[in-house]
Amino acid sequence: MVFAGKRPSNLGVSNGKLAPCPNSPNCVSSQSSDATHQIAPLTFTSTPERAIATLKGIIQSLPRTKIITESQDYLYAEFKSALMGFVDDVEFYLDRKANLIQVRSASRLGQSDLGVNRQRIETIRAQFKKV
Repeated sequence: MVFAGKRPSNLGVSNGKLAPCPNSPNCVSSQSSDATHQIAPLTFTSTPERAIATLKGIIQSLPRTKIITESQDYLYAEFKSALMGFVDDVEFYLDRKANLIQVRSASRLGQSDLGVNRQRIETIRAQFKKV
C-alpha cells in the first residue's frame, strides 16, 4: 500500500459533472473536451437500473477492485495495480435523460499511466456491450 496515496476529496457528481481531469495525462473522462483526456461515455439501451446493475457486476468481476460509493445513479470504485499497489479512482455517473454513463478514471499518483486508465474503460465498455 506504499503507492496508494490519499483518496481525492473532489470526487462525485456536481451539477451533472464529474470532477475535471488534472493536467497530468494519467486521467480520462467522458466529460473532458481535450483530446488527451477525452473518452466516450458508455451507452445503453436497457433500463437505467439494469445498466447500473450490469456495470456494477462488471466492476466487481475485475481483479483488485473495491466499490467505495454507490447510489442509483453513481458508482465509485478503486482499482489497485498488481505490481506496486498504485490506486486509480474510477467513477461512473448515470445520465438517465441521455441514456449514457459518464466515466472518469484517474491515477492518484504520478504523471504517466502508460494508457492504463483508458484501457480499463475500454475493457469495461467491451464487457458492457456484450450484456
